[in-house]
Amino acid sequence: MPEETTESAPTQRPGPEEAAKTPTGAPGTPSEDWATRYKYLLADFDNFRRRVERDREAISRQARAGLVRELLPIIEAFRVAHEALAHLPASDPTRKGLDLLDHEWTTFLKHEGVEPVATVGKPFRADEAEAVGQVPVNEDHPEGTVAEVVQQGYRFFGGLLRPAKVIVARAQPPDTEAVATE
Repeated sequence: MPEETTESAPTQRPGPEEAAKTPTGAPGTPSEDWATRYKYLLADFDNFRRRVERDREAISRQARAGLVRELLPIIEAFRVAHEALAHLPASDPTRKGLDLLDHEWTTFLKHEGVEPVATVGKPFRADEAEAVGQVPVNEDHPEGTVAEVVQQGYRFFGGLLRPAKVIVARAQPPDTEAVATE
């Protein structure tokens, strides 16, 4: 059997350019670069996935807000009809039906995260309500409180869906004409 001879090339250390071409696993080599790149790519993808999920939730919320905004006039018209027939006896089938419908509308609004913003007797908040009139201060309505809600406003997931229109209790200024004639 003939002996095999192997010729080996002289061993030289690869230069920096050649080291970049050969994966060895040592620090600063391409295999480490690929591992680092993979980690960054994975982190970028996770960030992208979270951002897309946030955007999808925001779009869903906007669509739901649009639907609720369209339903508000219907709900308010129903509430006016419900108040108009509140004088009926509790056993009347029409009143029972309206009470049931009122409960369903209220449940729907709560489920959607819709909250009314104006309440009679509470302080007037200019960031949630629009003052459309004023009445003199009395014992029921102190200075700066809501005396009457003309049109209810609503909050939706912390944001304002529609501002309320209210009448505010204000102290009457002193009569300026009497002071001017003296």
